[in-house]
Amino acid sequence: MTAERKALRDALRGLLAGSSTRAAIDTPAGYDTGLWARLCKEIGVAGLAVPEAYGGEGATLRESLIVLDELGRTLTPGPMLGCAVLATQALLRSGDTDACVRLLPGICAGDDLATLAWGGDPDDLPCTATAAGRLTGEVPHVLDLASADTLLVPARAGTGTALYEVDATAPGVARHATVPLDPTRRLGVLRLDDAPARRLGVGPSLEELRDVACVALSAEQAGVASQALAATVEYVQVREQFGRPIGTFQALQHRLAEAHVRLEAARSASAAAADALVSAAADAPLLAAVAKVTCTESLQAIAAEMVQMHGGIAITWEHDAHLYVRRAYASAQLFGAPGRHVGRLAELVLPGAPGS
Repeated sequence: MTAERKALRDALRGLLAGSSTRAAIDTPAGYDTGLWARLCKEIGVAGLAVPEAYGGEGATLRESLIVLDELGRTLTPGPMLGCAVLATQALLRSGDTDACVRLLPGICAGDDLATLAWGGDPDDLPCTATAAGRLTGEVPHVLDLASADTLLVPARAGTGTALYEVDATAPGVARHATVPLDPTRRLGVLRLDDAPARRLGVGPSLEELRDVACVALSAEQAGVASQALAATVEYVQVREQFGRPIGTFQALQHRLAEAHVRLEAARSASAAAADALVSAAADAPLLAAVAKVTCTESLQAIAAEMVQMHGGIAITWEHDAHLYVRRAYASAQLFGAPGRHVGRLAELVLPGAPGS
């Protein structure tokens, strides 16, 4: 990690140290809006991967992923993934300079929120657009839907696809909250009924956006897993059974060592995918799929060990262990379940093979 990235990480940890996830999820927005404003204005998290010409910091997605790692580590809710990464990348990759000039400065400053209303499957676009630019359809599991000012909606348009900008308060737009498995990440269902929309440029490659989504999520998952393991290692040193800390039992030491190996595998997979994505390497799609599968499976395994080694206290509402488990299993379904990406890996490695 470069000195600049270490400084970014340290600045993030300083700001997040005083935050409360429990208090944040009980707010109307589902996250600490004051903390998000500080993250944007003091550190510039929403504009890290946005060029300076559009009000950003002119860094890369690699820096944005450091933020996601730290937010994952603390389970801090907020619009980093849905708005500051996916929405901004959709705009930047749309080829629509006017839209970037109009929308990105407000997003980078933390004054406006946008979200990408799409589930991550390039072949599954539930919305259709008319020639007059009216959208109809329903999109489930939309990140940050309730708080968004602008909705970016990939839709079928004629024989192709396009990206559309929709005002969240426009007629024909209905937003419905869902009961989340993971209370630290609010999702919503977007229903469009002949809603007015503006077509943006030539539209981004949905395959590229899927890879961005998978890699960004993998960085967050690695952060969640790292803290789940750290908290577990700390706890087994103080929880006693048979007159001694349970961390002295060799069986648990072996399980913790295996969890550490899983964590390092997740971090390596996420970092390799991020580097490939930033450099537009030919194997970026393959490494993005590897990161999604590896980080999902690692986080689920580590979260399970967290519950097992904490014992009965881990299944109480007051303890945070269940929040890590919820994040692990809810995140697994975002942008495609692991099984879908295993199938994609099979097709990339062995195209045309049975079962791929």
